[in-house]
Amino acid sequence: MKNIQNISIDDFDYPLTENHIAKYPLANRSDSQLLYYHEGKIEHKKFKDIINLFSPGDLWVVNNTKVIPARIHFQKNTGAQIEVFCLEPLGMDYTTALTAKTNNQWLCFVGGAKKWKEGTLSKPYSLNGEDGVVEVTCLEKREDGFIIDWKWSVGQFSEMLDACGELPIPPYLNRDTEPEDYERYQTLFAKLAGSVAAPTASLHFDESIIQKIQEKNVQQATLTLHVGAGTFKPVSAAQIGGHEMHAEYFEVSLPFMAGWIEKLKNNQRTIVVGTTALRTLETLYWLGNQKCQPDTQQLFHLGQWVPYENQPENSLLENIEWLYQKATSMGLSSIAGTTQIIIGPGYEIKSADALVTNFHQPKSTLLLLVHAVVGEDWKKIYHEALNYPYRFLSYGDSSWLQTKKASM
Repeated sequence: MKNIQNISIDDFDYPLTENHIAKYPLANRSDSQLLYYHEGKIEHKKFKDIINLFSPGDLWVVNNTKVIPARIHFQKNTGAQIEVFCLEPLGMDYTTALTAKTNNQWLCFVGGAKKWKEGTLSKPYSLNGEDGVVEVTCLEKREDGFIIDWKWSVGQFSEMLDACGELPIPPYLNRDTEPEDYERYQTLFAKLAGSVAAPTASLHFDESIIQKIQEKNVQQATLTLHVGAGTFKPVSAAQIGGHEMHAEYFEVSLPFMAGWIEKLKNNQRTIVVGTTALRTLETLYWLGNQKCQPDTQQLFHLGQWVPYENQPENSLLENIEWLYQKATSMGLSSIAGTTQIIIGPGYEIKSADALVTNFHQPKSTLLLLVHAVVGEDWKKIYHEALNYPYRFLSYGDSSWLQTKKASM
């Protein structure tokens, strides 16, 4: 496999202007355009045409994560504004952290941190007619954020966030969160809270399209990967090896695994919606290939560079079956843990025959992933998308990319 760490991120730049960025969603989710890439060819379609690209027997994989109102603004006695942005809970899983009733700790970004040298910040809120107060104290500064201690007086942590938090739309939209975003920056598959960014490839699917795909005898399967703020983080290092991926929590049920195994045995296609879902499936492949053992909390972990180590590689079916049997023998109902996997040039996609995804930022890890899916044709695809023109980034248009795996 090609040594990805030595690749220059400048090779993944392209001229994205403000005019190409979709600042707001379209009136209807499925009104967007769809670039269809297959066998090296590009076709321009409406997103509603995606129904015709599915075949009976396909497995259709989506991410059911839900965006939380992770951003809270506090005001010091001096009038200074401090923004605390929740990234991930510490010392507990997402469900436990979001249902906690009095206190917990999170890794957070802090806007205006230089103005907050010490002390506790507080903010009043109201929940179901009862007045409460949330307090935050900074315990430690880390390279990747701040450890913040949270205390609140009314409701669960998730309810407190709903009462006084703000939905964190992407920073590249260069605008404040508006009421419309609370609906449109959630997918129709959203179920399990924990993300600070939406799996935006799924934003195009409305009830009508979902129903018509299912009527084609396409099996829908859901997994969870809670998207971290690292999805917005451009690669600032000159070479890819200098970029550290944020660890993101994933969970895949054993019924999902069993259904996928049957599809693989029958040589039926796997169509993956979103880079987050694809990263999760590829993580499962490597956990099986490594014969990975869980930690004391029965969580599995995959490091950033594991796929690029010289090692024998088993088949997808063999690795997924091993992982399924391992989890079953442990009495688990799901496979859960964290992944830092980076997918880029030289990486061979194992799990998907096609990827549905939006158009991503220059010099981003998501663009590196697109290269792994289509190779050097990413340049042709993005040149075509800029000139057509397509709308870019989270609220923008979509693409169906046949993987190199599928075209072999």
